Amino acid sequence: MDNSKGFLYLIPTTLGDNDPMEVLPFLVKEVIEKLDCFIVENEKTARKFIKRITPGKSQPSLTIFSLGKYADPLGVSTYLDICAKGVSVGLLSEAGVPAIADPGAEIVKLAHQKNIRVIPLVGPSSIILAMMASGFNGQNFAFNGYLPIEASQRKETIKGLEKLSKEKNQSQIFIETPYRNEKLFNDLKSSLNPATKLCVACDITLSSEYIKTLEIKDWRNEHPDLQKRPTIFIIHKD
Repeated sequence: MDNSKGFLYLIPTTLGDNDPMEVLPFLVKEVIEKLDCFIVENEKTARKFIKRITPGKSQPSLTIFSLGKYADPLGVSTYLDICAKGVSVGLLSEAGVPAIADPGAEIVKLAHQKNIRVIPLVGPSSIILAMMASGFNGQNFAFNGYLPIEASQRKETIKGLEKLSKEKNQSQIFIETPYRNEKLFNDLKSSLNPATKLCVACDITLSSEYIKTLEIKDWRNEHPDLQKRPTIFIIHKD
C-alpha cells in the first residue's frame, strides 16, 4: 500500500435527525475536521451534517463530489485522482455507513483499484442493529435489498425467502421505500406461514425507535404505524 497517497475514509452519518455525537464516536468528528474533500450522495444534506458535527469548519473551502443518481460515471472515475497528490477524501453515506446498501461501494472498489488505503470508521448500520435486536440467527443472515414492486412477484419472493430461511437456518433481511412499508407489511402477514417469525425495526437509534419480533399469527393483531418511517424487515423460519 502506497502511504504517500491520500486515504479514503468511509464516514458514517446518523440514521435520522438526532445529535451526531449521540451515535458516532469522537474519531468521526476528528476525521471530518481534518478533511476538505468529500464524496457524497446529496451535497445539501452532506453539508448540513458536516456543519452540525464541525460548526467551525469553513463551508466554502470544501470540495464536494456528487455521487447522486445523475452523476456522470466518467466524472466519478476521477474523484480519487486527488489522492495521488497526498490529499485524503471522505466518503459520506446519506444515512448510516457508506457502501452498505449505498452507492458508495463503487468508490471503495475504485480505491482498491488505485491502491488507495481504505479506512472504515465506526458508526450505526440499521441493518446490523436490526439484526442484533431481532433475536434471530446472527451466525447466518443475508441482506436482500428491496423486494419487487409488482404484487405477485413480491409475494413469490417473500415465499422464496421464507423457504431459504428454513433450508439454511438463515435470517432474511430486506427493506422498502418508506412510503410503501405498509403494503409490504400487509403482504408479509398474508403470505408467510403463521409460525414464521418477523422482526420489524423502525426509526433505529431515534427517540421514536420501534423494534419488535413476533410470529406472523401474532403480527396479524398488531398495527404499528410504519408509514414514511425507515424500516428494516427480517424473517426467520425455524
